[in-house]
Amino acid sequence: MHGKSTKKYRIPRFIITFVAQKLRMERLEQIKRPISAEFEVFKQKFDASLQSSNPLLDEVIRFIKQRKGKMMRPMLALLMAKMYGEIEESTYYAAISLELLHTASLVHDDVVDESDKRRGQSSVNAIYDNKVSVLVGDYLLATSLTNAALTMDIRLVELVSHLGQQLSEGEIIQLSNTNASDFSEAVYFDVIRKKTAALFSTAAEAGAKSVHSTDEIAKKAALIGELIGIAFQIKDDIFDYNASDELGKPTGNDMKEGKLTLPALYVLNTYQDSSMVDLALKIRALEASDEEIARFIDYVKQHGGLEYASQVMVDYRNQALGMLPEAASQELKDALAAYIDYVIERKK
Repeated sequence: MHGKSTKKYRIPRFIITFVAQKLRMERLEQIKRPISAEFEVFKQKFDASLQSSNPLLDEVIRFIKQRKGKMMRPMLALLMAKMYGEIEESTYYAAISLELLHTASLVHDDVVDESDKRRGQSSVNAIYDNKVSVLVGDYLLATSLTNAALTMDIRLVELVSHLGQQLSEGEIIQLSNTNASDFSEAVYFDVIRKKTAALFSTAAEAGAKSVHSTDEIAKKAALIGELIGIAFQIKDDIFDYNASDELGKPTGNDMKEGKLTLPALYVLNTYQDSSMVDLALKIRALEASDEEIARFIDYVKQHGGLEYASQVMVDYRNQALGMLPEAASQELKDALAAYIDYVIERKK
């Protein structure tokens, strides 16, 4: 007597992708719900802040606007402002200033990294050239400082100025680390705190300070932002190991730029395989072939690098969730919790 067939039914990939995208959109809507009107005001003010009568500059600005991301950092600033008070004009100017500084840093980073992709599309320097990119980045930076001044709050001006210093210092540390012979996680996290995490930290702190919060409350907001930013960057680093059409850059792109991130650092320090150490140093020196990078990626995957990085990311997410103020409205707490979860669940 033959048993019944137990053939498994596989859900088509396009259905899984559709459901995942729908869930991400619903989470984004939940994040925006408490600040929906204010976020629309912000977007209008942001677009109005970027205009030029110069044809070339205006063309590049329009190119950048068409490729802008989800504006996660301004969202965080608005959420934090509403968490601790009522959103004011200074909140908008601070959020605009931070987003412009962030955009300027991306334009400059693409020149430094010689990258021709940004958010899955051609970067500014790929369409125009490095000279135009540097000058446009400078223009965005100057416009950022103009908006910081419009807050009429020296605390917010100091925040933006300090962020600019941190972003530059983080980039320099990252560049100098390509010559290092060790694989320090401490240096990796130092770079993150001065780059990606600094943007989230400053956005959260600026939101709190824009509604006249005490320094103690603002520093707590900044720490929440930093934890979110670290989780965000680790997620980005995990992306670099997974091939997907959704990603804003090709698989292994970090390594093609000589960067070794958390999954690789963990595996190298844990197993200390001399042949892989040599290959890692070759990657840092920009001397590795595509085939060697692919082999290194497989080695990191097979030895638990992605699982380790994912767990560290979740730990930072949990720390951020644990710091949300108890006294806040449930809608705002739910929105910030959704924001934190979106950071680690996003697909690009």
